[in-house]
Amino acid sequence: MIAQVVSSGVTSLALDGARENPLADFSDTPLWLTAIKAVGIFAYLLIQVLLVIWFERRVIGRMQQRPGPNRNGPFGLLQSLADGVKSMLKEDVRPKASDAIVFTVAPILFASMAFVAFSIIPLGPDVSMFGYRTPLQLTDLPVAVLLVLAAAGVAAYGVIMAGWASGSTYPMLGGLRSSAQIISYEIAMGLSLVAVFLYAGSMSTSQIVAAQAEQGWFIIAAAFSFVVYVITMVGETNRLPFDLAEGEGEIVGGYFTEYSGMRFAMFFLAEYINMFTVSAIATTLFLGGWQAPPGIAAINDGMFNEGWWGLLWFTLKMWLFMFLFVWLRGTLPRTRYDQFMKFGWKFLIPASLVWIVLVALVRGADAGFFGDSTFGILGRDFPVPVLFILGAALLLMIIGFTLWDRAAERRRAERREESVIDVDPFAGGYPVPPLPGQRLVEPGSARVGRTQTDIHTDASGSGAATAVVVSDKED
Repeated sequence: MIAQVVSSGVTSLALDGARENPLADFSDTPLWLTAIKAVGIFAYLLIQVLLVIWFERRVIGRMQQRPGPNRNGPFGLLQSLADGVKSMLKEDVRPKASDAIVFTVAPILFASMAFVAFSIIPLGPDVSMFGYRTPLQLTDLPVAVLLVLAAAGVAAYGVIMAGWASGSTYPMLGGLRSSAQIISYEIAMGLSLVAVFLYAGSMSTSQIVAAQAEQGWFIIAAAFSFVVYVITMVGETNRLPFDLAEGEGEIVGGYFTEYSGMRFAMFFLAEYINMFTVSAIATTLFLGGWQAPPGIAAINDGMFNEGWWGLLWFTLKMWLFMFLFVWLRGTLPRTRYDQFMKFGWKFLIPASLVWIVLVALVRGADAGFFGDSTFGILGRDFPVPVLFILGAALLLMIIGFTLWDRAAERRRAERREESVIDVDPFAGGYPVPPLPGQRLVEPGSARVGRTQTDIHTDASGSGAATAVVVSDKED
């Protein structure tokens, strides 16, 4: 019954939103103008990438009390361009055991999906280009945001292909780790966007921007979704503190360990394009898209919300997220992989589901958050404040489950500690790392857990050590 009420409410919201805010109108846009806009978006992103690489080096350099790049061009602005030229001129080495075709297709697929996802982002309102009136957007769909999630899912294949095609152990581990990370955090990312769809009544990016012009930026109404999205977008792009797919300490460099030259540059480019893509989605869905901030938007009857001004506001908002990426990299250490995955599966996803239920019930009510009407459930009328109490109760249940899980994990760790076997690392004559359930002790110790070192001399007179099981008591 509840599902039927929520479903009917969401459907009516979607129909109302579609009638009030139609899709972007491309009827006056010829095909050749669409091609020009596609090239313009490509150039726009490449310039942004060159600038953000320089920006990241300079900001982190300031954080670490060093100048950063300052040789090539004024203030080192041409350093990123010089690095790109160097990558193109470097020798492109391919491992002998690699799969030649897949090894080359992987970075191309990964980078292509990053550009495709940016095609549905509205960079501004309708503008005049070459005598035609056209939206500052490449294309629009009724389910445009799903295109971004689909492109991100396809990009995960590029990561898996890169790790497998290298024919090496560490890239394979990095590819598996990165693909699991991308897939896991795509779930929480998709759930965080559902609240925006419910508020806007549409999954079209242009309609979502138009809805925020009427209802206000969704960062206020969907604050929890915004926080979840920001966390997931950092995990989705493999950036610090979540760059676990590139853990230099344990897997050398991750899925692109064996890549060099232009192939490596493609992965490097795709990483930064993905940063701009997720930042553009956050800007569009939570910060009003290309619309000017509320104070500036009221000047001269919205003069700064017309024409090419939208591109300026959109770029500034997007760069706020880019600064967040750089700030996180310069301040936070890398997290542990199991903790990161557990946080996504055991907290972000359940909490997002609870938030969606709460938003769906509230949006299904006839009046808003402060209305005096009631919402019928199972034949009874419940006031809207009861919905907040229900949401708080569900959140408390999630917190209680999290605490219970941590206590259970501690109990399991204690049991594992009790069953640990103490071993001598030099028992076989050379150092051996401990296996799961084993613990190293000092060589020559009188007691080695459940094992005791037995030294004997062979016929040649050389000493050899063997480990035999005796008892749990000291000799």
